[in-house]
This record gives sequence, structure tokens and C-alpha cells, in this order.
Amino acid sequence: MSTTETAAKGWTRDEMAARAARELEDGFYVNLGIGIPTLVANHIPAGVDVTLQSENGMLGIGPFPYEGEEDADLVNAGKQTISELAHTAYCDSAQSFAMIRGGHMDLTVLGAMEVAENGDIANWMIPGKMIKGMGGAMDLVAGVKKIIVLMEHNSKAGDPKFIPACTLPLTGRNVVDMIITDIAVFRRPDRHSPFHLVELAPGVTAQEVAARTTAHYES
Repeated sequence: MSTTETAAKGWTRDEMAARAARELEDGFYVNLGIGIPTLVANHIPAGVDVTLQSENGMLGIGPFPYEGEEDADLVNAGKQTISELAHTAYCDSAQSFAMIRGGHMDLTVLGAMEVAENGDIANWMIPGKMIKGMGGAMDLVAGVKKIIVLMEHNSKAGDPKFIPACTLPLTGRNVVDMIITDIAVFRRPDRHSPFHLVELAPGVTAQEVAARTTAHYES
């Protein structure tokens, strides 16, 4: 069976985001990274009160606006238009990063190009490709209490992204607590333990996950 056929049986990006949203707890302060993680804002469970933060100085982010209701002055760190809430607060970048570096964020959901079996993450650059800068990812993995990675299980070329050791420049060492991909969920109880396969996407088997993963993990 081809990678394309296997992937079609897993979660869509919205379903991946909804799965990540189930990890949110009432009262949490949460930072959402660029890419798929931004979709988590649309799937916060009913009855769960969380405050979303963006590195560009917004505390209290609402869901993406409906077409025609966008405000060009309201954007997240990924330059996407977002909505504000009644309790939204604004600050400068220094204060925003002070929240992150000071350990005031309970959870961050980040995208990644690679995650290693020991919890290392690479998500900020590919050597030889032009980038605008490293963004806030390094601060997030160093200052936030829990790190969830939300990413496609394989690259567009079909290469595994959950691997024995990262080959790209690292964002952080031994920082990832949970991985949610389009085909499976991996979690580890602490940062001294290996990842465990804890959930399969609909229609995906454990054997298919193993075939598309080179990292060591516990079943």
C-alpha cells in the first residue's frame, strides 16, 4: 500500500487539530505555533476555558474570523488574520516573550520538520534555504511547561519525520512530550522515558505506523 493511500485513512489537518485540542485543560495559557497548530483555536472543547497567546503580543485569541469579517490589523505570529475576545489584552514583544521565558505558558502546540526518539525537535530551518529568522520556537521549547508537536507523519517526499536522531539544526533537546500526526499519537510519561504509541487514527494499523516510522517507540 502506498503512503498516499495510507495517509488517506488517517486524520485530516482539522481532525489532527481537534485531537490536540483535547489535551487542553481548563485555565491553561496556551501558545499555538505556525501551521497546523493554529487550527487548534477552532476546536477548543466546550466548557474548557483557555487563554491563547501569540508571540507578537496578543493574549486572548479567538477563532479564525469568517470570510468578510477579517481585520487586517489583527494577526497572529504567522501573519494569519484572527479574532479578538472581550478580554483580549495586547502587549509589546518584550512582554510577550517574558511570559514565555518566565514559565507562564502551560502548553505550546508546535509544528516540526523532525522529532527524534529522545524528544529533540527541529522546526526552524533547512540549511541552504532562505528564512526570515528563528521566530519564537526556541524560547517556547525552553520556557513552556508542556510541548506537543502536531505534524504530518511523513514529509512530502515520504520520508519519516519521527526518527532516531534529528538531521536538521535543533530547536531544542529532549523537550517534546507528545506527538500527534495524521496517523497516530505518541506520548511519554516523562522526559526520561521513551515515547509510547497510544492512539491510532481511523483505519490505520500499528503495522502501518511502524512501517512509516524509523524512531524507536514502545507499543
